[in-house]
Amino acid sequence: MVAARITVNGKEAPISPVAPHTTVLDFLRERGLTGAKEGCAEGECGACSVLVARPGVNKPTDWVAVNACLVPVAALDGQEIITSEGLATAGEPGMPPTLHPVQEEMAVRGGSQCGYCTPGFVCSMAAEYYRPDRCAYADSADSTDREQGPNGFDLHALSGNLCRCTGYRPIRDAAFAVGMPTDSDPLARRREQSPPTPVATEYVQDDSVFLRKSTLAETLQLLRERPDAVVVAGSTDWGVEVNIRSLRADCVVAVDWLSELRELRVESDYIEIGAALTLTEIERRLDGSVPLLAELFPQFASRLIRNGATLGGNLGTGSPISDSPPALLALEASVVLADADGEREVPLAEYFTGYRQSVRRPGELIRAVRIPLPLLPITAFHKIAKRRFDDISSVAVAFALDIKDGIVRKARIGLGGVAATPIRALTTEAALEGRPWTAEIAEAAARVLQAEGTPMNDHRASAEYRSAMLGQSLLKLHAQTTEAVSS
Repeated sequence: MVAARITVNGKEAPISPVAPHTTVLDFLRERGLTGAKEGCAEGECGACSVLVARPGVNKPTDWVAVNACLVPVAALDGQEIITSEGLATAGEPGMPPTLHPVQEEMAVRGGSQCGYCTPGFVCSMAAEYYRPDRCAYADSADSTDREQGPNGFDLHALSGNLCRCTGYRPIRDAAFAVGMPTDSDPLARRREQSPPTPVATEYVQDDSVFLRKSTLAETLQLLRERPDAVVVAGSTDWGVEVNIRSLRADCVVAVDWLSELRELRVESDYIEIGAALTLTEIERRLDGSVPLLAELFPQFASRLIRNGATLGGNLGTGSPISDSPPALLALEASVVLADADGEREVPLAEYFTGYRQSVRRPGELIRAVRIPLPLLPITAFHKIAKRRFDDISSVAVAFALDIKDGIVRKARIGLGGVAATPIRALTTEAALEGRPWTAEIAEAAARVLQAEGTPMNDHRASAEYRSAMLGQSLLKLHAQTTEAVSS
């Protein structure tokens, strides 16, 4: 087994002797690359963001921004990253480096005051700067669009970056002012080459081990032998446990690069989404073909989190406030569970058994999510939270309906944040099906929906508020669909 190594700003460095739980952020800062900062240790502020070379959608390689505070450095064994320091181009001997175009625009437009968040903003902006299809939108972009600039820059790329003192207008100005990468740009040229090939990893230090196998079969055999192992992909959940709760694991098994978990297939009767595909990859590969997911993705945390988070991880944690389960419940999705003996398919409505508990057995992992076809034509995802983006839901409601000749032929409703598990609103579905889609029926069904689940009081919302929001969501859906039909 080759010693674990990582390429940082073009230079290869050994990962040893740090502990396997050491984050990329701590690894970098211990080596003098202090541009990336720790602001929250939860992936919510973006001060720690760096660029990682990943398989591309439109080019062989994409530069993807991730939260360095969440990812174990051992997870990037054999991989290649760029920090804010690595964006600038070295100058002649005795001369300062030449700023990257993103850095230059941030400087001249006043996008930085104290500077603490600036390197993270710069890395997230650089990832969007190098997005291959950005130029396709530049010419047609509406210059009055507050979320997309005339240069095709999508401000959602910065949804995971927080600034306490500068104010966002100059940062937005900088984002909308950057041009297109030139042919001489080394990071732009790097996109034309293949990304680093995933390597098998066995990193042992301080009586703990980080493992990555080459195949799914090897991984499942390992999980049979080590059912106590923590399974990670993007580490967006486990990284928080390590940082905030100081949890440690004797054995961590990475599944992020298993090819068997990274497929997206569209069959005649279902869509199968690999459990280790990131949400960003899923969003771009589906390209709006599943409208309910297309509505969900922009509201799921931030771009930085979506660049690492996976459906497998989101379902595997079993959290009742995860955003993807309500949408997948409304889509009547199922999960494909695999262990060393084979596979089984379980409807998602039967997957959750209790708070952060499921039917998944020791040694078993989620291989894929299947969404049956055809899709119901009317869908909506309503997320109620304290912030518009990058926040945890107080309540999440997903709808999928088939309405023909004014009659609700089929209704599927997924709920999050109102019970110990994500649930289907079965009583409300029954109250709608076979009835006309009128204001009176919607109001009656909204009262039924208010009684679904067992909402609780906590710091995010009261039980009464959560129940009220359930009913309002259905009334909002009726108003939206009525407007669509009348227009």
